[in-house]
Amino acid sequence: MSTLVERWSMSMMDNYGTPPLALVSGSGAVVVDEAGREYVDLLGGIAVNALGHAHPAVVAAVSRQVATLGHVSNLYVAEPPVALAELLLALAGRPGRVFFANSGAEANEAAFKLSRLTGRTEVVAAHGAFHGRTMGALALTGQPAKADPFRPLPGEVTHVGYGDVAALEAAVTDATAMVILEPIQGENGVVAPPPGYLAAARRITARHGALLVLDEVQTGVGRTGHWFAHQAEGVEPDVITLAKGLGGGLPLGACVAFGPAAALLRPGSHGTTFGGNPISCAAALAVVSTIASEGLLDHVKRVGERLRRGVEALGHPLVEGVRGAGLLLGIVLTAPVSAVAAEALREAGFLVNAVQPGVLRLAPPLILTAAQADAFLAALPAALDAAVPAAATPAATVPTADTPGAADPAAATPATAATPGAADPAAAAPATATSTPTAATSPEAPA
Repeated sequence: MSTLVERWSMSMMDNYGTPPLALVSGSGAVVVDEAGREYVDLLGGIAVNALGHAHPAVVAAVSRQVATLGHVSNLYVAEPPVALAELLLALAGRPGRVFFANSGAEANEAAFKLSRLTGRTEVVAAHGAFHGRTMGALALTGQPAKADPFRPLPGEVTHVGYGDVAALEAAVTDATAMVILEPIQGENGVVAPPPGYLAAARRITARHGALLVLDEVQTGVGRTGHWFAHQAEGVEPDVITLAKGLGGGLPLGACVAFGPAAALLRPGSHGTTFGGNPISCAAALAVVSTIASEGLLDHVKRVGERLRRGVEALGHPLVEGVRGAGLLLGIVLTAPVSAVAAEALREAGFLVNAVQPGVLRLAPPLILTAAQADAFLAALPAALDAAVPAAATPAATVPTADTPGAADPAAATPATAATPGAADPAAAAPATATSTPTAATSPEAPA
């Protein structure tokens, strides 16, 4: 009888390659493979499973909603999307309006379309950025290996160095419709900008009348210990985009706009059949309610700091440092052997992500316990030791980008430059930007 992995290889398109592991169940931060072996899930479906697997609050909310009212389209009003929109605006602390989609890529496409409705067409994004795989979102993505096969893409997008205020200032003009940035570049290796960068972006865009869009698909909904990562700097963007952890495992994205930007979409200007699906929105309401009621924002900060300090305290020669915030962390290695280390960790019962050749990404459920974090820290030295021989090999360039077999050098450069002591001062702050704070490949879905 064929295994699930074999069945995948015979029936699924090859854009992800064939994953090495098939999972059949999960509870909390623990998943089980088809052979019955358990793993601590330190990736959470790529920052998606905010409450882990089979959380009672999500199970109850989804079960209740699917038994009450399923899909109705946006030709009719349902309670869950309205309640969720109200809640997101309350968490942002500002009046605005919400457009619901099914993924982060769709949320970013909506932001892109908003920018066109300003009457301007020029957009500024960042090198190394990841905003999704659909054509518009891909045009915003600053990773040539992902974008080049699909050119020509929607035009007039200029990419500048991430964290470089001077470059941003030079690129933004009175013709700029929007600037789109991630508070932390997750797919680029968990790269955080220098303190004050987002505030500078706000000043620059405000001066030129351009929208500031912050892509919080990976950093939002408590991931960094704040509801939204930009709140740590007191910045007020015109638009934020959300997905991943918002739905707690169900497909859901959101484009949240404030001020004049909230009025740009008019009837008939944009839409999606499944956006704001009552079942997905019921799950999101349960996620947000649970994060609030169980004090998970503070928990994320504590456990994230425990992981960061624990990794740094190892003093392992393969570890250069840890960057990120809360429970979005990148363990920066001194050699491009993250895939080897990730495989060794999988064998030891821990699922992590070799997001870049020299970076291991951790994005576990927000409910990860201190004991689970400590177990990972205890297993990490042996996994790093297993990667030492590969580090000594001159040709140790392991394919770890999200297209199997093809690491993206343009994306990897900022991640390397952002490590302590690197030559690029504009990107050198990620290790200090943590103020509150799987497989060998990184098959990022369309955000």
